[in-house]
Amino acid sequence: MIIFGPLLILVGIGFFCWLLFTLAVFALPFFVGLTIGIWAFHTGAGVFGGIAAGLVAGGATICIGQLALAFAPWTWLRLLIILLYVAPATVAGYSATHGITQMVMSSPAWQMFFAVVGAVAVSITALVRFTGMALDEPARQRVARG
Repeated sequence: MIIFGPLLILVGIGFFCWLLFTLAVFALPFFVGLTIGIWAFHTGAGVFGGIAAGLVAGGATICIGQLALAFAPWTWLRLLIILLYVAPATVAGYSATHGITQMVMSSPAWQMFFAVVGAVAVSITALVRFTGMALDEPARQRVARG
């Protein structure tokens, strides 16, 4: 049993890192949905009304981003839209990695180093995924999906 404990901890950390990279693309819709949901709850919509408003706002944010990428005529405008969605993913990657490193190591310098590395990795992942969403259909087939 003592062998399975550290192994399960590594599997758990690996799972949460995978989840972080997978969900980083949706950081902006999540933040928008959470903000609107909390606002709706505090204005008297109730629990279910707040959840519904948050889900609708998050879904609308994803749809608006997809439509903006599909209909943006200029490359610089597409890049600006992609950066708008990648910036919250960078903050989420930094915060999550910093939280993990605080549990593992005590040196603040190394915590900061690994947090920045995590933020860069999550940013690159989100950038690649959003760039893949912005490509035309023939070019999209060459983008690796994970």
